[in-house]
Amino acid sequence: MEPVQRVAIIGAGNMGSGIAQKSAQEGFDVQMVDREQPWVDRGQGIISGFLDEAVERRIFSEAEVSAIKGRVQGVVGTENTAPGTDLVIEAVFEDFDVKTAVFSALDDVCEPHTILASNTSSLSVNALAEATGRPDRFVGLHFFYHPAKNRLVEVIPAETTSAETVERTVQYCKTLGKVVIVCADRPGFVVNRFFVPWLNEACLLLEEGIATAAQIDAIACKAFRIGLGPFGLMNLTGPPIALHSTDYLAEQLGTPRYTGASNLRALVEAGDMWPIEDDTAYDDTAYAAVSERLLGVVFGVAAQIVEERVCSMEDVDRGAKVGLRWAKGPFELMNRVGLAEAHRMAAAYADLAGEGWEVPAFFTRQAEHGEGWDFSYVDLHMENGIATVTINRPEAMNALNETVIEQLGQAVAKVHAAEGLHTMVLDGAGKAFVAGADVKFFVDKIRADAIPDIEVFTAGGHVVLDTIEASP
Repeated sequence: MEPVQRVAIIGAGNMGSGIAQKSAQEGFDVQMVDREQPWVDRGQGIISGFLDEAVERRIFSEAEVSAIKGRVQGVVGTENTAPGTDLVIEAVFEDFDVKTAVFSALDDVCEPHTILASNTSSLSVNALAEATGRPDRFVGLHFFYHPAKNRLVEVIPAETTSAETVERTVQYCKTLGKVVIVCADRPGFVVNRFFVPWLNEACLLLEEGIATAAQIDAIACKAFRIGLGPFGLMNLTGPPIALHSTDYLAEQLGTPRYTGASNLRALVEAGDMWPIEDDTAYDDTAYAAVSERLLGVVFGVAAQIVEERVCSMEDVDRGAKVGLRWAKGPFELMNRVGLAEAHRMAAAYADLAGEGWEVPAFFTRQAEHGEGWDFSYVDLHMENGIATVTINRPEAMNALNETVIEQLGQAVAKVHAAEGLHTMVLDGAGKAFVAGADVKFFVDKIRADAIPDIEVFTAGGHVVLDTIEASP
């Protein structure tokens, strides 16, 4: 498999310039393409602004910034994209016809080996792939804002996408230091599937007079342990994006509850931002009403994502923690509040959503058993005599805690018991291999006066590491 070396980004707006910047930072030669020179110039100006700020913050030296800028070539006209480019990422306006017109032009100019990718956040990847002349070399590649800073990317293969295309695209993303979620082509993919209804539910709570925007933001920050509530986030990213996203989900999933709230629609039509009051004080009644609605929709949708095999529980949580910077993902939050209580909240939201919106059966069964979710942080793949053991906890830099050490030991034991293997490869997902022991584990145990647990963990870790070292 040939690695991606030459990259082109179609669209020099905020997302396109950000993807170009990140690619150049990681050593790729990049073409940043747009229809007119002023737009290309604007994109290069955006990149310069971020990089100059990085120099001021001593993240990069002036020499490094000069080299990064030198790797970004501005190009006017999609038809002038270099034919030998390995990967072309479209990052234009979220409109199906606009995007397919871009891909039609790229089909004419690019060589057969070139992979075409769309940075769509909502459109069907299968439909886009069918509109190209290379459906086997087409993939969805959803970066999160700002692409040079946010470490998450969703890779969405179409049904026609070849395994090699997925592998090459994932490797490119990993070279950028991204945390990669490979997911199925369903509306909203992973993160937006639960995040967008969460935003709209906040609007409905405001519309119903349950609480003010400031109170809802404050309650959301406490319930989800986040730094910015839904209204603050919408003001940051732009209310029109929220309205477009929630209307799209409502249409694609046939869920009227997701249709943009009337107050959100009126706000967008007026070209305004959410007015957020200074007074964030709330009482217990408001906290319960707001937190349960917001948690309920997230819990229910997260379970639907897994039921539909869009991705794993671990990837749902990873998307929330890396892409949205939540302290805990939806399934971890369920464990925190208790599965019976989490299921009650999701069921209450299902009553509001109406016919067709159901709490998945596997969630109901788990809640009835009263057990929390178990998570897998170590992956094992054995093929052609090679066993690859991957510590897959990139949201925590693969730091070792009790669960990781236990699962690592189990994986190594399976490798030793297997026949026909000649090599074991230890890998770490994300940018780091292993950041060391999980400091939070030690802090929690010390606060709980559970020093013996630390001793057991340390001894068990030594056993696993000694076993790896003594591998035949």
